[in-house]
Amino acid sequence: MTRNGTGDTEALRAEIRRTRVELGETMEALAAKADVKKRLKSSADQARERVRGQAAMTVARVRAQTGLSREVAADGARSGPAPFVALAAGAVVAAVILAIIQGRRR
Repeated sequence: MTRNGTGDTEALRAEIRRTRVELGETMEALAAKADVKKRLKSSADQARERVRGQAAMTVARVRAQTGLSREVAADGARSGPAPFVALAAGAVVAAVILAIIQGRRR
């Protein structure tokens, strides 16, 4: 500090400037908190985006599962003798049942 007071005056002015800036920032923060309509809109926008993201993830998951189940069904229907074996077994069972019914009628 100087004896002539110019240092004190400049330090006080700088302190006042800092205080004004801090006060302005504080007032802006308080005004933003007090603006209920803007806060509700912001919350609604955030919720909307969150729901859209979840919906997009769900759609992608369902499409992936549907695509996989289609591929599995298509592969199962095309590959291997399983469908033919089931058909043949059904025919044998039907023939046995018919033979039993025919034997009882005679």
